[in-house]
This record gives sequence, C-alpha cells and structure tokens, in this order.
Amino acid sequence: MSNMGIDEPAVERRKRYVGLGPKDYERIASVRAIVADHADELVASFFAYLGEFDDARVLLGYRELTEQARGLKRDHLLAMVAGSYDVAYVEQRIKLALLYARVGLETKVFLGAYHHLLWNVGRLILRHSTDPETAFDAHASFMKLGFFDIGIQIDVLVHERERTIRLQSAAIRELSTPVLQVRDRMLLLPLIGVIDTHRARLITENLLKAIHASRAKVVVMDITGVATIDSKVANHLIQTVGAAKLMGASVIVTGVSSEVAQSMVALGIDLAPFQTVGDLQGGMEDAERALGYRVVGVEP
Repeated sequence: MSNMGIDEPAVERRKRYVGLGPKDYERIASVRAIVADHADELVASFFAYLGEFDDARVLLGYRELTEQARGLKRDHLLAMVAGSYDVAYVEQRIKLALLYARVGLETKVFLGAYHHLLWNVGRLILRHSTDPETAFDAHASFMKLGFFDIGIQIDVLVHERERTIRLQSAAIRELSTPVLQVRDRMLLLPLIGVIDTHRARLITENLLKAIHASRAKVVVMDITGVATIDSKVANHLIQTVGAAKLMGASVIVTGVSSEVAQSMVALGIDLAPFQTVGDLQGGMEDAERALGYRVVGVEP
C-alpha cells in the first residue's frame, strides 16, 4: 500500500472520485442481508464466468489458488455490504488484486467478470425489492462501490506489471553488460549490439564493481559485436579505461571493426588511451602475458 501511495487521505479522495458518500452507505446497508445470503451463489457465478475464458486458466487450473481466490472473493462481497470502507477495506482489495496479478489475470477479463458480478447483484436487489426506484438507488450506490474497487484493482495490476517490467529491464541490462572472470585477476567484458550513453554508463559501473570485487589487473573489452560507436560513447569508454587504470587494472580493447575504427578517426577521437588488439584471442594472449602466464603447447 505504501508503494502505491495509499493511505487514509488517498482512500477518501478515491471515494470522492466515484461520489461514494454516507447516503450510499445507507443504501448499501439496506441490501446487506440480500448480498450476504447469496454470497456463495454470487461467488460461484463470478468464477463460472471466468471459467469461460482461457485467459483465466492459471487461476482456475490449480485447486489451491482457486480456493484461495474464492475465499477472498467471498470476503470481498461481505465487506462490500459491511459499511466500512477505510484503509483496512482497501488492504483486503489489494490482497485479492495481488493474487490476480500473480497468476497473470488480464485486466479485460477481470473487468468482464466483475461487471457480471455487479449485474447479478443488481438482479438480486430488484428481485427482493417491492419498490423499483428504491432498488435502483441501492444498486446505483453498490455500483459506486464497485467502481471504487475497480480503481484499486486496476492500479494494483498496473503497478505489478510495471514492477515486473522494471525487474525484467534490470535483468536485461545486467545480461547486456556481463563482466566475466576468466582467470585470477583477469576479466572479460564482451559487448554486443548498440551502445548508447545509458548503457555506456552501466558498462562503466559494472566493470569497476567487478574490478574491485575480483582485484583484477587486466580487463579484455571485446567490441567485435558493436557495429557503431559515436563520439559520446567513445569518450565514455575512454573514461572507463581511465577509471579502470586508477583502480589498478589495464584495459585491452579487441575486435575493433574497420567501420568503428574509421568512425572514431573521422570523429577525431584520441585513441591514445586504448590498447587495442585485432581479435579476442590475441587480446586474451596479451592479457595472460601481462599477468605472467605462459602458454605452452602440448603434443597430442
């Protein structure tokens, strides 16, 4: 709730958004017995509606999840007519919404099922009322509460989806800038694809952290898979090489393509800070020699 900025003032604002007030509480209270007496029937109808769609198969495919969702939905219905719509009520809504988010229930499917539920509540109210106008007013108030709930539900689903996207983006960024330890005091940084300013900063951060953690002396930065480098990125890589040197590690750049070399020369970039080797194998051999390793061939 704190992550979504939901507190008592926020709950009151949400009530005002849908026009939910004391008069509505009275009308909802007048149909409390009707909804409570038919809670199981309404819950069954809600999940039967969901069962018509493959999009809900994860939720309905596991008995434990289904039973948990049914129990929370029944609690939800009873809370809707209990008359208290405070932070505790919202917290209960969030628990159910998080369950839907965890099983990947699409918002459009939930909205369809929830509309079906509210429609069934309206039919029950009308069936048990002797005054159509009173029944209409009671259902209208119940619908306001329903829209209050929908706002919470959608916010939770969006929040969880955005959180998942952020986590996935972070994982992709980590995978796009891997720093591999291939020998004691020796790191390999293979770069593939487009390098923009943001990714160049991330490369620097990850590399310096890896140098510190492994006490590396030599880093082989392979850019064979990099098609182009602009002036901003090139200058950032120069700063990366300089920062690595300050931490006691030399950087060998390998795999500079003819296109990258020509563009760097055309841009007037100072290549003095770079120690370059034609390919990755040559760079690895130079790095091993710098560390005092000697490669000896073994006869078959």
